[in-house]
Amino acid sequence: MQDKHLFEYAVIRVVPRVEREEFMNVGVILYCRGLGFLQTVYNLNEERLQAFCKELDVAELQERLQAFERICKGRSEGGPIGQMSISERFRWLTAARSTIVQTSAVHPGLCTNAQEMLDHLHRQLVL
Repeated sequence: MQDKHLFEYAVIRVVPRVEREEFMNVGVILYCRGLGFLQTVYNLNEERLQAFCKELDVAELQERLQAFERICKGRSEGGPIGQMSISERFRWLTAARSTIVQTSAVHPGLCTNAQEMLDHLHRQLVL
């Protein structure tokens, strides 16, 4: 039997009007210390987003989500946050904030393959 590894994940949400607290799930970020894994996956359904909020700047939203990807990769392209340790990057990305891109509370689980779990969560919670 393969060893199971503890992982943590959060759902990435678009919150067009922070004061209304309405959101749409657009992605997932998953961290698994045991596997040295930190990745995010997202899907922007522009038609659905525009129906949710007509004033939403989808290009700006795309740029913000790409920043999540760069930080997860941990390279210099991720800026100062991208230079932090993998656990610090995850904690920074999932910290509470009042912006158009927010994350849910962090949830734990066990997995044998972090990439498969990330894909599963994305299908289950976003698509």
